[in-house]
Amino acid sequence: MIGKHSERGAAGTAWMALLVMVMALTIGISVDLTGLVNAKQRAFDLAQQAGRAAGNQVQAGQAILGETPSLDLDAAATAAADFLTGSGAVGTVTITGPQTLHIRVTTVYQPKVLPLIGARTVAGEADISLTRVVDGAQL
Repeated sequence: MIGKHSERGAAGTAWMALLVMVMALTIGISVDLTGLVNAKQRAFDLAQQAGRAAGNQVQAGQAILGETPSLDLDAAATAAADFLTGSGAVGTVTITGPQTLHIRVTTVYQPKVLPLIGARTVAGEADISLTRVVDGAQL
């Protein structure tokens, strides 16, 4: 009698290997997409925080007298740029009007699980406008 090789379970092993690969890919995509969303949120958050730093640069004399304060545009742009530099972010600060600034921050996200996807550059933006509000009413 010639030896018989049992192939029992061979199909199950192949399906199990395929299932493991699909699960690993699914987990990798989930982790890396979550990281990408977090990087985007960080860029947006840094732009907002730089805007807050810029918004604090008002001409104090007008505010002390109770008048509508003006934004010191040069000081505001410098404060926002200094904040971005201090946080290690790359960004631009653009003066868009007498009381407004536009801030754009870019960061690079390097995937952790699926590096073949490659690094992605994400951006966050903020538009800052100085507005006087008294008792809930915008003046």
